Amino acid sequence: MNLGGTDGTGRLAAHLNGPLAPIYAIHGDDPLLVIEAADAIRTAARAKGFDEREVLTVSHPFDWKQLAYATQGSSLFGGSKIVELRVPTGKLGRGGPEALQALLEQSGATATDSLILMTLHEFGWREQKAAWFQSFLGSKNAIVIPCVPPGIKALPRWLGERLARQQQSAPPDALEYIAHYVEGNLLAANQEVLKLALLYPAGPLTLEQVREAVADVARLDMDMLRGALLDGDLARFSRTLAGLREQGEALPLILYWLAEDTRALVQLTAPGDSPDNRLRTMRLAPQRAQQLRSAANRNTKISWRRALESIARIDRLSKGIGQGDPWTELAALALELC
Repeated sequence: MNLGGTDGTGRLAAHLNGPLAPIYAIHGDDPLLVIEAADAIRTAARAKGFDEREVLTVSHPFDWKQLAYATQGSSLFGGSKIVELRVPTGKLGRGGPEALQALLEQSGATATDSLILMTLHEFGWREQKAAWFQSFLGSKNAIVIPCVPPGIKALPRWLGERLARQQQSAPPDALEYIAHYVEGNLLAANQEVLKLALLYPAGPLTLEQVREAVADVARLDMDMLRGALLDGDLARFSRTLAGLREQGEALPLILYWLAEDTRALVQLTAPGDSPDNRLRTMRLAPQRAQQLRSAANRNTKISWRRALESIARIDRLSKGIGQGDPWTELAALALELC
């Protein structure tokens, strides 16, 4: 059963007030949301008498018999036990799918004094198509919790909800200010919210108070830059590009990834077959495919083919061939594409 919400844990609190399921599987790339979901399940389980805990970490190779021993063996003190199965890479390895399928069937056939808590990091859309995972989604004995971080547009509201938990509030411009500085890093975002509780009493905060407290902790990376260009968000692209430059990121590497996306857009916007049909043949992750589809349908000042030619010229500038500042040229190109 899929227990998703706006951030992957929206319905979890209500579920945990009732009977617990035998198996929970939490997946997501953002560590804060995964940690918080796992903590909530542990707390609810302890309140219901699961007073022992055993942790297994899947490394390669991993002996999946350990999981069978942990779930079938009796607790040392005769109580109930939480068995945590941590999969840091999101990949189960040999014997893993079969072991989890057997575990699911066992949980439906017989009562057990063990609760299984799985955390799967880097669990991509390809892994989610696996037969064992689809069985988990369709079973009432397994609860699947996808932890999806809020996007840039939803981040201010997410921050506001966090502030409300500590009896604080902030005006929209202050929430936008925090979001600007913590974009892409929810752990840092949560730390900044907690910091505001330490610095100021309960009640409304001002933009000036937020500005004094919040540090620049945005995680500026290549995916964020690519996403900003595909979304047509010039402000985010410019901010991220400046941050990458300050971090000393190699411009040729930046141009390589931008060229990859631009080359795909040249294919999508060429006359002939529909963009959707072409996207299906590219075998892209759903989020990247949606961004490319949106970019292909957006009106730009120049064509994506001309943009690809410009990226090639900027790449030559970055290697000392020709005259001009490549960083400035790239910023100017983004202005025409966003």
